[in-house]
Amino acid sequence: MRRREFIKLLGGAAVVWPLTALAQQGERVRRIGVLLGGAEDDEEFQTRMAAVREELQRLGWTEDRNVRIDIRSGAVGAQTQARAKELVASLPDVILAAAGTPGAIALQQVTQTIPVVFVNVTDPVGVGIVTSLSRPSGNMTGFMPFEYGISAKWLELLKQIDPRVNRAGVLRDPTNPTGIGFLAAMQSVAPSIGVELTALNVQQAGDIERAVGEFVRGSNGGLIVTLNSVTITHRALIATLASRHRLAAVYPQRFFSAAGGLISYGPNSVPLYRSAAGYIDRILKGEKPADLAVQAPTKFELVIHLKTAKAIGLTVPPLLLSRADEVIE
Repeated sequence: MRRREFIKLLGGAAVVWPLTALAQQGERVRRIGVLLGGAEDDEEFQTRMAAVREELQRLGWTEDRNVRIDIRSGAVGAQTQARAKELVASLPDVILAAAGTPGAIALQQVTQTIPVVFVNVTDPVGVGIVTSLSRPSGNMTGFMPFEYGISAKWLELLKQIDPRVNRAGVLRDPTNPTGIGFLAAMQSVAPSIGVELTALNVQQAGDIERAVGEFVRGSNGGLIVTLNSVTITHRALIATLASRHRLAAVYPQRFFSAAGGLISYGPNSVPLYRSAAGYIDRILKGEKPADLAVQAPTKFELVIHLKTAKAIGLTVPPLLLSRADEVIE
């Protein structure tokens, strides 16, 4: 009796196991393309992508089971368009545009059908990526890190942390349209706080070294570092140069301070990427980018690197220190 029951059980299992295997084999694998404005092994990018993968996993998407992630890195400068074309040619179901404004623009030029979720695009309406924030239309939506007006805050912070500053060099990528907007916002407040602005146009490491070297020939200078793929990629170099020349410098996000930057003010990038994963999930489940509003963060972090301040001979004002969300010792 027991032997017959055992054989019957085995027979039932023999039916179930192949069906389960067939169900797994038959599940459609969706493809997510990622356009990256930098190196794939960059620590900050790895942190961001870990957040994306974790959120996708929570929402039911597992790599090598029902989703595949295909990354095209090095989308900087002249390579941006080529990387965008390569990614679109691979025909992903949805694209995560992680190469700033130039990356989103390049993708817009090569596809109007594949859904795109962008991050770190400061003025998506102004650059023509979407028609409005609430109803993007087209195939693109995503997440803004901040508006141009935040750069006026960066300039004020520079003056607060080093009142001697009367000249500010603004590190920007001249091929990135957001550089114009950041500089214009700073120019609206610069005269009132007694600071003269100088645009420092950079696209690679050599440009940064040369521009900073020329700028420090004058006295009482400081740096404002805008957000773009060039400054993200070379953030450690910028922080090193600022310390070497004893320049106060303000950065747009925390990971710049983690690399040694004096002070940063802006959103934490990781929650933006988690939210982008949420939009990717909704698109893979049938929603359209046109129906998903472009969002902006509601929380901004002030981070101060005390060790860097001491290294360049600055005493951080107690009031500014008390307002910091994080102090790196």
